[in-house]
Amino acid sequence: MKLFFGSTNKSLAEKISKEASLPLGELEIFKFPDGETRVRVIDNVVDEDVWVLQSRGRNPDSSYMELFFIVDALKRSGARFVGTIIPYLSYQRQDHVFRSGEAVSLEVIIKTLERVGADKIITLDLHSIKIPELFNIPMTHLSAIPLFAEVIKEKFKNLDRCVLVSPDMGGIRRIKILADELGVSFATIEKNRDLETGEIESAKLDGEIKENAIIVDDMISTGRTIGAAAELLLKNGAKNVYAFATHPVFSSDPPIFFESSSVSEVFVTDSINVPKDKQFAKLNIISVAGLFSKELSKK
Repeated sequence: MKLFFGSTNKSLAEKISKEASLPLGELEIFKFPDGETRVRVIDNVVDEDVWVLQSRGRNPDSSYMELFFIVDALKRSGARFVGTIIPYLSYQRQDHVFRSGEAVSLEVIIKTLERVGADKIITLDLHSIKIPELFNIPMTHLSAIPLFAEVIKEKFKNLDRCVLVSPDMGGIRRIKILADELGVSFATIEKNRDLETGEIESAKLDGEIKENAIIVDDMISTGRTIGAAAELLLKNGAKNVYAFATHPVFSSDPPIFFESSSVSEVFVTDSINVPKDKQFAKLNIISVAGLFSKELSKK
């Protein structure tokens, strides 16, 4: 069994390879001057079981196209089984029609992945628990919650002074699991968004706020959700606000935003590679390599 990887998260692939004692496969990925991509498998994979890791790069569309080509190339090269590790599943916020006339973008991605020959997918902290229903191939949904629990226990010696906060109603299930794991209380923020722009129009806080408010979410994109939640929590009695999010999408300019925000520290995972120009002083990165290597050892 070998682990191949695309151009999006080499460092995570190397960590998984080391922890799982799984050799890395060799690919040739070439970009033509016009932006098109050519993929070629270098290793002999005839009758082998292989895995491909590809997360989100700076351009999610290009990341997916590269993944499709890699899976297809491995199948054409004789691989018996091609599993895909997609730590962050781009387009997962478009898993159903919000307004008439829209495409269900995630379903298009999944159908294409299945069509080119993917036999299984392993992913991490999906935005909605309904997403697995879109797959016709086996899929495993891992969670970073146990990792967050370990970090929180280590950082906050007196958990009685802490409250977990879900920045939206969609994260209640996630926050309840973590609250039970830690034995702490939680609060929720109910927000209303403009369906066209995605901007938050209003927010309502429910729950008792304590000294240390710990926001937990599945991703950070622009950072506006975390920032607005932090301001609301500070106005309602919190002294310190911390943010934990699995996926550092960082679609805007997080260094400027978070350095000037009221959030004390930000904790994310390496599900998405965070380039140097996207890192900032308050950022802490937790590796999920152990989660994936443990899952691969079951194969």
